[in-house]
Amino acid sequence: MKEFELKYGCNPNQKPAKIFMADGSDLPIEILNGRPGYINFLDAFNSWQLVKEIKENVGQVAATSFKHVSPTSAAIGKKLSDRLKKSCFVDDIEGLDDSPLACAYARARGTDRMSSFGDWIALSDECDEVTAKIIAREVSDGIIAPSYSPKALEILKAKRKGGYNIVKIDPDYRPDPVEHKQVFGVTFEQGRNEFKIDAGLLKNIVTKNKNLPEEAKADLIIALITLKYTQSNSVCFAADGQAIGVGAGQQSRIHCTRLAGTKADLWHLRQSDKVLGLQFAEGIGRPDKNNIIDIYLSDECEDVLGDDVWQQYFAVRPEPFAKEEQRAYLSKITGVSLGSDAFFPFSDNIERAKKSGVSYIAQPGGSVRDDLVIEACDKYNMVMAFTGMRLFHH
Repeated sequence: MKEFELKYGCNPNQKPAKIFMADGSDLPIEILNGRPGYINFLDAFNSWQLVKEIKENVGQVAATSFKHVSPTSAAIGKKLSDRLKKSCFVDDIEGLDDSPLACAYARARGTDRMSSFGDWIALSDECDEVTAKIIAREVSDGIIAPSYSPKALEILKAKRKGGYNIVKIDPDYRPDPVEHKQVFGVTFEQGRNEFKIDAGLLKNIVTKNKNLPEEAKADLIIALITLKYTQSNSVCFAADGQAIGVGAGQQSRIHCTRLAGTKADLWHLRQSDKVLGLQFAEGIGRPDKNNIIDIYLSDECEDVLGDDVWQQYFAVRPEPFAKEEQRAYLSKITGVSLGSDAFFPFSDNIERAKKSGVSYIAQPGGSVRDDLVIEACDKYNMVMAFTGMRLFHH
């Protein structure tokens, strides 16, 4: 296929629209089902690069959930604990533990379900039946993978009344080293960002504590590769083989850290006894449960706990999860990793990271206030590596 005509561009008024190779060669994809749109393909090509790089540099299968050209999460195929399975609404999926790829997607989708609603999915390896069964029951726009098992393809083709977008990509495709794009009629040219992110990038540890465990190294690599394909400015919290909070597209670094930290906190709180013990009213579906949990954990909790409304949502009225209780729960969290796509200009980012259990940090370094940032890390016995490489993505 030389080119593919799109219904429209970013918006319905932006016509004509198509994708094609500038040199006239075949596209590196096959559209197996559906009719993906302009934004779908932006998500598809960015998300595929992300999972491909995680697989290459961590050595495990990977999955990501994308929305509006940024990942909501990315994960490798580690088994989920019983708590995490319940938190991610996959505790009823048969064969989950036997499919690393399904575990990876269950983690990625379950991290920030509100942002993942209507996501684009990328898988590093062949989509299997168990993974397809998870995808089949979620609201999603489409998927890209190097291949699909016959049963998985059958399941996915039945999704969205037969219109689900399924894209197969050539895993051996390599783009030209120089890329172009147009803005306002002006052509921009740059070398592709082919900077390799692996454990070697974490050798320059600038803090007094230099003990960086292998698991933390993997989490930092996942965080940094996730940031490589996240709209900047961006910060990513990671733990247990996955991104647990992504702050994307903020003008201020501290706002990135606050946003990502809040998402990471929610990921932890959703695995608490209070949340896992919620008894929902009959007929409440997964998307609604997710929204109810989000409100329950927020300052607007009375919207679902009030005397006149709680029975709409719960079979048994739950006790509030007070902010003091939440802070006490989160204060026990440690071992979280944090990556930043550019240097931290102020130590306030470290102070906020500490509140979300961060123990390990990777960032480029190079700020005139590096000494203050290092000092803040030393105060909390954190480990911080300077990578020396910015990872802006626009």
